[in-house]
Amino acid sequence: MIRNVAAVVGGKAAAFELGVVCQVFGLDRSGDAAVLPNHDFAVCSPNPGFVPTTSGFPIHVDHGLERIAEADLVTVPAWPELDRAAPPPLLEALRSAVARGARVLSVCTGAFLLAEAGLLDGRRAATHWQFTDRLAELYPKVQVDRDVLYVEDGPVLTSAGAAAGIDACLHLVRREYGAATANALARRMVVPAHRSGGQAQFVEMPVPALSADYHLSDLIDWMQAHLDQPLTVEVLAAQAAMSPRTFARRFKAVTGTTPHRWLLDQRLQLAEELLERTDLPVEAVAGRAGFGSADTLRHHFAARRGVGPATHRRTFRST
Repeated sequence: MIRNVAAVVGGKAAAFELGVVCQVFGLDRSGDAAVLPNHDFAVCSPNPGFVPTTSGFPIHVDHGLERIAEADLVTVPAWPELDRAAPPPLLEALRSAVARGARVLSVCTGAFLLAEAGLLDGRRAATHWQFTDRLAELYPKVQVDRDVLYVEDGPVLTSAGAAAGIDACLHLVRREYGAATANALARRMVVPAHRSGGQAQFVEMPVPALSADYHLSDLIDWMQAHLDQPLTVEVLAAQAAMSPRTFARRFKAVTGTTPHRWLLDQRLQLAEELLERTDLPVEAVAGRAGFGSADTLRHHFAARRGVGPATHRRTFRST
């Protein structure tokens, strides 16, 4: 369980990306109506003291690299100094953290620091789309994934642009505390609990016409209310008064993913919530979430979450 979290900054800190990590792991939410986790959180640096930010104001960092040795999770909220070698003691501290079982999470260009430490060798990794080619060129042992918002590979979680850092952090909260906690935190932050699609959804994409977007928004609301039904592309296209080909193209342009993938994500999220919050048998959960049978639910749940529905329920009903 993640209790202790450290955020690492170097000679310059990325203000927004650091704020993302602070928002998820650094706020005391014990007074909230929803039960949300609190963490022992601190910012650390190879050179504690005043650190300038990319936004023109300084922050004061109280902790040195010794703080990394205490952390269950070490975060790198972007790394603006791509043209300067990182301090060797910092690289060694990151390697030691992973060796003793800690997790590491990077936002945006924070992946470059993890790659320099050798933590991404042989692993899939994400970074901001503007820097994917540079990451692949500098570190050929890294399997750079250009089409995802975030990717988890073993103890390492890397994310794309700044906003994708929120997605990655919520994913980790979901892994640790369950869907109900992640959803409550997302509502508190006023962000989606889970976004389908990848970076292509946000790169050079024209703003859709308001009328078309509004029409599809209504359809998406309808889809969420009918997840237990067999929603084929033909059924959805008829509901949207489009041809199947036009609907599939329009849906992907607006959401960044296919109708099938979007429905699968939504059904898995609903299944998680039902497993955590109800005593319904797995067969009933499968029916309500639109999987049809318990075997189908088990297949998709294990493929996406790494465990079966029963194991997920045992893990998160107690938390």
